[in-house]
Amino acid sequence: MGRVKYAAKNIAFGWMGNVVTLLLGAALRQVFIEHLGDTLLGVSDYYTGILTVLSLAELGIGTAFNFSLYGPVARNEVEKVKSYMRLYKKAYRLVAAVIALIGIAIAPFLRYLVKDPGDIALRDLTICYFIVLFNTVSSYFVAYKYSLVNAQQKNYIQTNIITITKAVTISLQIAGLWLFPNFYLYLLTAAAVELLQKIFVSIYLDKMYPYLKDKKVEKLSKEEVGGIAGQTKALVLHRVGDMARLQTDTMIIAAFIDVTTVNYVGSYNYVVSSVSNFVNVIFNSVLSSFGNLIATENREKQYSMFKIYRFFACWIYGFSAIGFFLMLTPLIVLWVGAERALPDLVIGCIMFDYYFKGERIVLTNYKTAAGVFEQDKYLALIQGAVNLVISIVLVQKIGLVGIYIGTIISGLIANITKPFIIYKVCFGKTAAVYFRDSVKYIAVNAVALALLMLLKSRIMTAVTIPMFVLMVAMITIVYNGLFILVFGRCEEFGYLWRLFLGKWRNRG
Repeated sequence: MGRVKYAAKNIAFGWMGNVVTLLLGAALRQVFIEHLGDTLLGVSDYYTGILTVLSLAELGIGTAFNFSLYGPVARNEVEKVKSYMRLYKKAYRLVAAVIALIGIAIAPFLRYLVKDPGDIALRDLTICYFIVLFNTVSSYFVAYKYSLVNAQQKNYIQTNIITITKAVTISLQIAGLWLFPNFYLYLLTAAAVELLQKIFVSIYLDKMYPYLKDKKVEKLSKEEVGGIAGQTKALVLHRVGDMARLQTDTMIIAAFIDVTTVNYVGSYNYVVSSVSNFVNVIFNSVLSSFGNLIATENREKQYSMFKIYRFFACWIYGFSAIGFFLMLTPLIVLWVGAERALPDLVIGCIMFDYYFKGERIVLTNYKTAAGVFEQDKYLALIQGAVNLVISIVLVQKIGLVGIYIGTIISGLIANITKPFIIYKVCFGKTAAVYFRDSVKYIAVNAVALALLMLLKSRIMTAVTIPMFVLMVAMITIVYNGLFILVFGRCEEFGYLWRLFLGKWRNRG
């Protein structure tokens, strides 16, 4: 199976999984609010944020090993794969131990990290925290095995397992909330189902790759171990900075505003992340294909595919960012009520960062596939520091919007610097053409936004389901029509159109 077919299969299963989890997750969130309230849901979202920060202990080991596996897998070097996987297994067990220790050390300080927890007792906060911590730690005992699946461009296997697990978990949690509305039961249900999933995954992947159980495994050379260590050291700095920039907003909201606001923001984040997962599936599914491309093709071929990848990202992220900006609050009003809506200025800041985040995903994914970690290893630290300083200062002066201003400014640092590195190191070219294209894409998106804001003011006179559906249809037609009108004759669009026609004809 070729790279395009693997990517298409990964995308198809990724989308099906997102449809299932999106619908069930939305239902779960609403049932949770009805039976346990906003504050407990805010606590749940907050703990997810803390444990995401704790995953910092992984420190890029997974990324470094995934890159190291692309070559041996492409060349079918089974013995070398076994050696890498044995080292990976040892590394991830150490990671699990580190996260467990750090997590236990944080527990005594929960009373200081959660502002205004309402009538939730400290004992309950602590017990629930340890249930979530167990879930996170136990995942590292099987997570390393997925790296081999993904290196073979079979990301859909991991996607399908996660989708089934989420579907079962959420269905049981909804039933539990209706019958026995208890936060402990809610968390324990997830822990039990996910534990069974981890046992199944371990057995399934051992059968899929029986050589993973071989006792006779050659040791990697000092040069090979040193290469992984060097990449991991650079990724440590990337991960620390990324966590400080991307995963601290929830913690700052809980510490400086209140935990209920965490829930309100969480509802918006849920919609954005659920829908944007459909977008991210496309770009993350081709990551392993890019790794294979870089291992087997010349620079010109790589550059050509990168331009197509970037063009498609600007199109899709522009469309979804404008759609979110215009329709996210009406959706929240219809879903959980107008009292949980956020100001338009906050939504504008979130979507501004979302669009440029799409460009950063393209740059980061390509850098990851190419193994370019060393050149900008301090950049993420700078971004993280800028975000924390600006967010903490501004949240005390202008509230919630100040946090997102810090996120925007810190993010743009990468949008400006990373193209220079990628174009020089990966393609041997100047980055001027990248920024010239950026201006074109931004200009088209600005015109589309102005037109659609005018249409919305005329069409959507009330927040109702029919009006919502009509406006979504108008956004889809106007935005995509304008984008195709402007870029329909460019080389990148031509490639995507031929790819689409080829898939359609094969189906016919």
